[in-house]
Amino acid sequence: MSELTERLARCYTGAVHDVLRMMGHDNIVLPPEIKAIAPGTRLAGPVWTVSGHIDRNRTRDETLLAWCTMLSKAPSGHVIVCQPNNHEIALMGELSAQTLQARGVLGYVVDGGSRDTELVLAQGFPVFCSFLTPADIVERWIPDSFAQAIKIGTVTIATGDYLLGDRDGVVVIPQSIAEEVVTRTETVVATESDMRRALLGGMDPVEAYQTFGKF
Repeated sequence: MSELTERLARCYTGAVHDVLRMMGHDNIVLPPEIKAIAPGTRLAGPVWTVSGHIDRNRTRDETLLAWCTMLSKAPSGHVIVCQPNNHEIALMGELSAQTLQARGVLGYVVDGGSRDTELVLAQGFPVFCSFLTPADIVERWIPDSFAQAIKIGTVTIATGDYLLGDRDGVVVIPQSIAEEVVTRTETVVATESDMRRALLGGMDPVEAYQTFGKF
């Protein structure tokens, strides 16, 4: 895991969001229905994107081979972010999670479904999705692009951007400012710790805001 990924993983989404907003960036939070299948899951790292579409004319062999090709292409040390362009089927399951984890992929975020939930939970592979379903991709779905810009909700996501997910949701950081955002967020987190101690010590909240410049 890279140093920047490790530093980002020690932050939390609320602080990263606030820093991005102060820097003039909006459309940075994925839709609220995209949540970790295991509450408390934390996921951080550079993004590798995938998109696809429903195609019910494909054979079982075609769909499974295309899916395995996606798993094979996924780079280690990255978070896969998938825009499947449907809310019908699962785009993650037990064997896929096991394969990605073994190949060094950090986690998986999908604007769609996941399945085999108990088995994926047992593996400890981080998955964020918008719903659960037993329906799979076979004869139904095909990937159509890798490492190209995708859009989830109002957020445009490019390969190389950074992502942080926790219990509050998922925030995306443009690659060009990732280092600066993490550095600023670390400062915010340290300031909040000082302010928290002051509040617990009895400081008035107005005074705390005026002293620390945030709340």
